[in-house]
Amino acid sequence: MSTVSSLPRSMRALTVQSAGGDFIPTQLPVPQPQAGEVLVRIVASGVNPLDTKIRAGNAAHAQQPLPAVLGIDLAGVVVAVGVGVDNFRPGDEVYGMAGGIGGLQGTLAEYAAVDARLLAPKPQNLTMREAAALPLAAITAWEGLVDRAQVAAGQRVLVHGGAGGVGHIAVQLARARGAQVFSTVAAGQFALAQRLGAVPIDYRASSVADYVAQHTQGQGFDVVFDTVGGATLDASFTAARRYGGHVLSILGWGTHALAPLSFRSATYSGVFTLYPMISGVGRAHHGEILRAITELVEAGKLRPMLDAQRFGLESAQDAHHLVESGMARGKVVVDIAIE
Repeated sequence: MSTVSSLPRSMRALTVQSAGGDFIPTQLPVPQPQAGEVLVRIVASGVNPLDTKIRAGNAAHAQQPLPAVLGIDLAGVVVAVGVGVDNFRPGDEVYGMAGGIGGLQGTLAEYAAVDARLLAPKPQNLTMREAAALPLAAITAWEGLVDRAQVAAGQRVLVHGGAGGVGHIAVQLARARGAQVFSTVAAGQFALAQRLGAVPIDYRASSVADYVAQHTQGQGFDVVFDTVGGATLDASFTAARRYGGHVLSILGWGTHALAPLSFRSATYSGVFTLYPMISGVGRAHHGEILRAITELVEAGKLRPMLDAQRFGLESAQDAHHLVESGMARGKVVVDIAIE
């Protein structure tokens, strides 16, 4: 194991003792990287809606035994590597979807020992804050659009919720692959959707039949990516192209009638981004995806939107409240260290 002699023995972290509880400042031992792990000094921790649901005890699919350190996304610097790690070394800037579920230590702490397969080199043209905003959203978008739907040039892709955390990355990813992208957004988000490269659709003012007729000549979209769930997933089934359309959803729970999809000879895929972290199966693919995302970012084809408000460990509770309020304008990030 490669180590850094100047590492402290303890670190600042936030723990949650019980579901719905507040963050409690806690001193914890700095973890030691085991075989296949790297020790990361965390500079920034992204806050996702899922993080707030885990803290509230409302994410049955993403259990984190409490008390625990929460936080899924990170960007930081490798300070030590465990046995068998040969693709990272101390000093490397990395980012990844690293913990906060399944018993894995989360990222609201100064250090974390992380499975090296989950990490990738940080895009050189992003700050640590920007990089920390990407992993969960980018991996989710990739698993849907690339792994499942294999989006290609010339296709028409509809992203529901294209101004959201996953949605705004999905729009850019589909555009980078040469697709013509459409996005359902609120009327006040038209300019944002257009900046991202999508044709905006006001979902409140247009019925599914209306926008399918207007934008696809009634044929339907080749790929429909649902990031909203519920009635929006049902709408997705009727927006898909006949004979080969594909619907993806990251919120597929609930009861839905599949007949509209079946009658179109279309297909459906669910996306469960957390599975490799919870099961340990397929973790290397997360690192592979983020390496591909790094290439897109450095090529100027993809960039995260950040909320302008700044939060540190001492105000992480406020960061969670902002995400819960739905008033954030971009991804919310907690600064763990000064860049």
